[in-house]
Amino acid sequence: MRRWFLDHAALFLRILMVVGVVVFLLVLSIGIASNNVISTMVSGAGLAVVIVFGGTLLLVPDSVRLQATERTLMMASSTLEHIRGGLTPECCNVICQLLLPETSATGVAITNTEEVIAYAGEMASDYPPGSPNTAPTREVLGSKRVETFVAMDSSDQNYRPFILGAEQPGRSFGIIVPLLVQDRAVGTIKLYYRQGVQIDRTQLAIAKGLGELLSTQLSAYELDRQAELTARAEVKALQAQINPHFLFNSLNTIASLTRTDPAKARDLLREFSVYFRRTLDNPETRIPLSSELEQTERYLKIERARFGEDRIVVTEEVEAECGDLLVPSFLVQPIVENSVRHGMRDEGALHIDITVARDREDILVSVTDDGLGMDKETASRLLEETSPAPSNTGKGAGIALKNVADRIQRFFGDESGVDIVSRLGEGTCVTLRLSGAAALLSEQPDGASVAGQAELLGRLE
Repeated sequence: MRRWFLDHAALFLRILMVVGVVVFLLVLSIGIASNNVISTMVSGAGLAVVIVFGGTLLLVPDSVRLQATERTLMMASSTLEHIRGGLTPECCNVICQLLLPETSATGVAITNTEEVIAYAGEMASDYPPGSPNTAPTREVLGSKRVETFVAMDSSDQNYRPFILGAEQPGRSFGIIVPLLVQDRAVGTIKLYYRQGVQIDRTQLAIAKGLGELLSTQLSAYELDRQAELTARAEVKALQAQINPHFLFNSLNTIASLTRTDPAKARDLLREFSVYFRRTLDNPETRIPLSSELEQTERYLKIERARFGEDRIVVTEEVEAECGDLLVPSFLVQPIVENSVRHGMRDEGALHIDITVARDREDILVSVTDDGLGMDKETASRLLEETSPAPSNTGKGAGIALKNVADRIQRFFGDESGVDIVSRLGEGTCVTLRLSGAAALLSEQPDGASVAGQAELLGRLE
């Protein structure tokens, strides 16, 4: 309503200015012809005032457009959190309710490529959710261009194009804007009006702006969805890389212990069961770092039973509160597994040190072993290839560290990464830098470390 008032007020003032100029010019000419000084001065002053006022008035359309732009940006901000869920009925219904009072439209609808998803405003019974798209909507989906139309009946099937500024009878009038994701029409936003005079250039600008902003938000949602699908696929790839020899060797170890040490066999079988259940958990689940370290310890417990307790010696040092950090699964365990599989010598103990510490705003997770090591070329290749690369030992490089590096960059940002330092015959140190992770811990509420961090991560995403 305020939008309509501003548009018509500006038009009325323009007409008033023209009338004022004509009147003062007429009075001025009469005053000059009759040598009436007072009339001439008054009319001249009035004409000057009208001209100055008119010059100021000419700025009104710009200010109106500025207000329309600001309103569009405010609406975009309010719809952002809802469009993150995609074109769902719940999200679209909220967006329609938010947009309706900010335009001159009597109704706002959002559709997908097939049907109306949500409608808010007058004539809601004519466009119920689930009703098929009308002919004008299908045309816009095909052309991917903004269109205006005049509907002759409630179905919008009997329609014709609306010419801006022309008097055209009709039951309702509308603007249809395509919603595009990667140049593909995924839906439309429709603004309905009772009268054609309500559709002006400002309303068109607002409609186009809303369409572009919603399209941008939908594109961002699609990118996030694709990134999440990629992350799940990467974890599935890690799960698929579980060494079948580890499975068979573990079962054989447990089987042999059932005769010599039944109690230890039962304990190991429980750990083995939990280990594989955690391994096959939902890959989108984020877990506390302490849980990831517990899973690593289960793996080591099984390997010690196989090789001997004295063959794998592990020390662990985790700085206070760092264990509460929420991380994607499969961060530490694959690195430790590589140390055991490719670093262990034929004789003697393999020492593995796991440390977690703050480094200003970041958190560093390091796995250091004194095993066989590798040359620089092999170490660098581990972060460049997604498939197993051969190592100096001839055993293969195991689970690709690039997979781990890609996932922590996706979760903690581009400043995160994996660093490998290794020397043949001396050992290897793999360090994960989790950028900004310490800041996440410091901002979470006391007494609710994991839950508070999950809420904070949700806001950041």
